[in-house]
Amino acid sequence: MATEITAPAVRIEDVTATGLPPGPRLPMLAQTVLYGLFRQHWLPRLRRRHGDVVRLRVYPERAIVALADTDHIRAVFAGPASVFHAGEGNVILKPAMGSHSVLLTDEDVHLRARKLLMPAFNGASLRGYRDMITELAEAEVERWPARRPFSAHRRMQALTLEVILRVVFGVAEGPRLDELRHLLRRVVDVGPVELIGWYNPKLQGVGPWRRYTLAQRRVDQLLYAEIADRRRASDLDQRHDVLSRLLTTTDPDGGDAALTDAELRDQLVTLLLAGHETTATGLAWALHDLARDPARLDRATRAADENDEKYLEAVTKEALRLHPVISEVARRLTTDIQIGEFRIPAGHTLMPSIAMVHGDPAHHPDPRSFAPERFLDSGPASSTWFPFGGGVRRCLGAGFSLLESVIMLRAILTRRHVAADRPRRERTKPRNITTVPARGARIVTTPRTPAPQR
Repeated sequence: MATEITAPAVRIEDVTATGLPPGPRLPMLAQTVLYGLFRQHWLPRLRRRHGDVVRLRVYPERAIVALADTDHIRAVFAGPASVFHAGEGNVILKPAMGSHSVLLTDEDVHLRARKLLMPAFNGASLRGYRDMITELAEAEVERWPARRPFSAHRRMQALTLEVILRVVFGVAEGPRLDELRHLLRRVVDVGPVELIGWYNPKLQGVGPWRRYTLAQRRVDQLLYAEIADRRRASDLDQRHDVLSRLLTTTDPDGGDAALTDAELRDQLVTLLLAGHETTATGLAWALHDLARDPARLDRATRAADENDEKYLEAVTKEALRLHPVISEVARRLTTDIQIGEFRIPAGHTLMPSIAMVHGDPAHHPDPRSFAPERFLDSGPASSTWFPFGGGVRRCLGAGFSLLESVIMLRAILTRRHVAADRPRRERTKPRNITTVPARGARIVTTPRTPAPQR
């Protein structure tokens, strides 16, 4: 008898299939370029030609299997963590996040890191962040230019970075954090060409790769200095920021609780980078789409005035569905498995495709339309909307990101009328491992007078 995970078509024992999934025969370099720069167009085309299971080869020497069938994806998310290694699947992030990152570890090591970080994002903590997020969001909106186009993406990046700095460090003032704020923007701003330098030491000494490496090293120096200062603080047990909690926490499993400086550095970098970039991009897309849909903008504005968080959350969720910030998640196989009629060997990386499922009309009618209403009431099945991943590796900060987005949308829409700088939708472009608005989700705003009171 075969041992079956959720879907009968996926097996991790008694694998009988012998053939690999189909896929393009292009050289690895060509596939890497197409995947890195044009995957939002290329992968749907490959799916139409080859089906829901497609094998790719991309630099650096990775065999990838893209998945678009929700039964297969549910099976992967529900499968044993010992077979489906998300940490190894995210190896592309290692040069930035570090080997101890909660995103880069697996099995027991990952569970330990997750348990240590989880208190910062539980329900009680989220409630405690409300006032801080509201204050920062309202102050940010007051600085926006009036009647002049600007990049919503850039402003959302600045705002969400301020929020995560407060969450991680408790404060966001001082020369060290001012420099860190500037450098983090540089570290996040990585294109596909610069990603190649992460795996080629020879490139790291020249051109843009050298500049990136120097910025990254300086970030590390600043973080280690902050860690050293915080270790000497006499009031750690009275602080509630993530760094202080990590320095005073006890291991939930009774093991060695003390985190090394290197472990702390990796978790802090992960929170600072992953904790603001994706939320900022989702918010920028939400403003971009509302600005081009007057009826839904009116409804969202009424929701903001009436504190209807349910509709504002639906706007956020629909923006993440229509424009997935992360187009896929990754699981590296530790053993051979079978998906449908295909054998997937150990060492291959499975890529459940968020973008292909989100854009599938079988799951989301008229998928190219911006329709927040689809997330009201019961909303789509969870297996058809997973911008934060799934299973035991679902993003720790998912709830925080949605809360942050709702609060920020309300602060914006109660204070500003939002309009598009031009009617046509923006295209996406690749940026590090994300896809972002090609022109920055440019909008034009005018103050609402008087702004409704909260």
